Amino acid sequence: MQMTLRWYGSAFDTVTLKQIRQIPGVTGVITTLYDTMPGELWTREKIHALKEEVEAAGLKIAGIESVNIHEDIKLGKPSRDEYISNYIETLRNLGEEDIHMVCYNFMPVFDWTRTELARERADGSTVLAYTKKAVDDLVPEEMFNSISGDMNGTVMPGWEPERMARVKELFEEYKDVTEEDLFNNLKYFLEKIMPVCNEYDIKMAIHPDDPAWSVFGLPRIIINKENIQRMMKMVDDPHNGVTFCAGSYGTNPKNDLPDMIRSLKGRIHFAHVRNLKFNSIDEKTGEPLDFEEAAHLSSDGSFDMYEIVKALYDIGFDGPIRPDHGRMIWDEKAMPGYGLYDRALGATYINGLWEAIAKGNKK
Repeated sequence: MQMTLRWYGSAFDTVTLKQIRQIPGVTGVITTLYDTMPGELWTREKIHALKEEVEAAGLKIAGIESVNIHEDIKLGKPSRDEYISNYIETLRNLGEEDIHMVCYNFMPVFDWTRTELARERADGSTVLAYTKKAVDDLVPEEMFNSISGDMNGTVMPGWEPERMARVKELFEEYKDVTEEDLFNNLKYFLEKIMPVCNEYDIKMAIHPDDPAWSVFGLPRIIINKENIQRMMKMVDDPHNGVTFCAGSYGTNPKNDLPDMIRSLKGRIHFAHVRNLKFNSIDEKTGEPLDFEEAAHLSSDGSFDMYEIVKALYDIGFDGPIRPDHGRMIWDEKAMPGYGLYDRALGATYINGLWEAIAKGNKK
């Protein structure tokens, strides 16, 4: 595997490439052109400039997260072909620049949902958190206002003001869209882009819905083992794969993370490894009522991080991996979840697990 860190670009990220370069074992970044809108063409010139900046710091671009999907593609509108054409040209430009992995998602309206961005934990750190009651008590258009004060002056991915300004309109457009419609629209998109992915060996790694269930009645499909298997069978191409995000799939305690990893051998193109702590679970449904993000260390949360990393090792995963959302610690001010310190600790912890597993297998 290749250890990486997500980086939003020098104009948007509080973390610098110089700092990332100093984290032991981190050799690359997962980055993006953060100032581009969904559906917009990425020019080769902009991609090349980004690549030169990263390489000048002694790192490499291990993949892109994300080339965002325009809502018209998810909705299956007639205009989708125009945006898919831009997407194909973007993939071609990435391939020409020797970039071969793209993480994306197919979530309607919200890329992810949390009800708090700075919940204080017992140790004084702050984390992203989710409470079902808080979601139930909100109307969707108020969601952004409820958390915007905790963004530390940053623009959170998936919560851009331009998108949030259209929330009410988007909900109206999605009111008759079913999960089956969303699957069909995803299939249409993937079939259109697979030829360029094969030409340039670009691995498409779909990110799971977060959390792994419907929020505000919106359809969500990338949520469990059954649905992922369906997605891969409907476009059965090795370039059609997944981002295995432990924190997103793991929001549903019914998802057996190590088992899911082993079922996806050869189709995991990217891995996000992080931990969650469940504080309250509905005894009747088994659904979490309250969870918060934790340090990467197993004992700090509810996941067995050793077993997650071991499953990746056992299937021969050799793609980019990154620590995911970190806590805010040591008085750092940054984009919630994306500070330097706790993610650096996470990268080192995951590297340590990997080394121990690798050496244990050789004995």
